[in-house]
Formats: sequence, structure tokens, C-alpha cells
Amino acid sequence: MSQTLSQELRAVEQGPVVQGVATLRFHTDGGTFDGRFHEAPEGRAAVVWVGGAGGGLDGPARGLYPRLASKLVADRIASLRLDYREPNDLDACALDVLTGVVYLESLGRTRVALVGHSFGGAVAITAGVETSEVVAVAALSSQTFGTGAVSYLSPRPLLVLHGMEDEVLPDDCSRDLYSRAKQPKDIRLYPKCRHGLDECRDDVDRDLLAWLRVVLA
Repeated sequence: MSQTLSQELRAVEQGPVVQGVATLRFHTDGGTFDGRFHEAPEGRAAVVWVGGAGGGLDGPARGLYPRLASKLVADRIASLRLDYREPNDLDACALDVLTGVVYLESLGRTRVALVGHSFGGAVAITAGVETSEVVAVAALSSQTFGTGAVSYLSPRPLLVLHGMEDEVLPDDCSRDLYSRAKQPKDIRLYPKCRHGLDECRDDVDRDLLAWLRVVLA
């Protein structure tokens, strides 16, 4: 972790565990934020999921994050869904992600993929280059602002997904990300799909789940 992006994790407060999903509150020197941890059988792999500029825990495509997190448990892949303490602040949100990675490392989860939607795509890219525990990054319907580090992700795999009828951020954003990234990289563009990816939910589920299983194998 660089000196410019550092945050002290002071405590993790655990609340109720419902159907294998624990409610967490992270206390840091920069403030507190919430998370949900999907437990999985013993293994090294995990995913950190983050939303757009408004934060939230469920992601796009009508609950993509909890839906795929529950499916990955059978692959021994844990998941940490994070809300931001300061939504729309790129550095603060990247710090929250890195704090989540530190927490996963304390559990023995040292191979981590980051998944971010919209603004969260830039957050995932910014955080992804900061620590060796991150082994792959997926950016969904991503913005381009704050993604200057994308070329430094290599040799970590990058996946970019985008709807071709995105009414918020045009699919040119993901095309630009892809063009600036180095290999290994992959891009999936979905016709008749908007920013929230609702219209292509099944395709996104299939493609993202398959990619995560490969990069975290």
C-alpha cells in the first residue's frame, strides 16, 4: 500500500449472521463504514464488491453482488460487500476497499478480486494497483475519471463490462479503459442494456461468475 493511500483499521464490529452472511462495521482512523461478509469453506480467495457514487451494498442488475456472492461460496470463494464512508470521494473509497482487503488478509484470504460498478469501477482500479493481494479487477459500466492507473494493473487480469445503451456513461468509457489497459484483459459489451445492467442481468451473471472462477482458481 502506498503512503498516499493508507488507513488504519482499528476494529471490526460483527453483528448478526443471517444465512451465512455477517453484518460488519469497520472502524478506522478515517471513520466507519459497513459491510456484509459471505463466509465460505476454508480457502484463500475472496471478492470485494463496491457500488457506484452513491454507495450501497447490492450492486447493479437487481442485486448482482449478493446473488453472485452466494453462488461463489460453493467454490470456496468468500465475498465482502462494502458501503463507502464518503461516497463519491475516490481516494476515500479506495481506502475503504484497501481496508477491506486487509481484513480479508487477516482471515487468510490473500487472493482477492475487486468488482466495482460505475464510479466503483474507478475505485476498484485505483485500489487494485496498491496491493499485491489484489489479483484481478472487474469494472462494470465504469466511468473513466480516476482510472489513470489502469495500465499498471497488468499482469492482473482486467474485465470490463458495459451496456451499449448506457444512458449515464456511454460504452465508449469501457472501450477507452480496454484500450489503455495491458494484457490480460477482456471486454464484454451488451446490446440493448442500460447503465444498471438490468436488461442483461443473466448475461452479466454468467460472464462475471465464469471470469471470477477462473481468475481466483
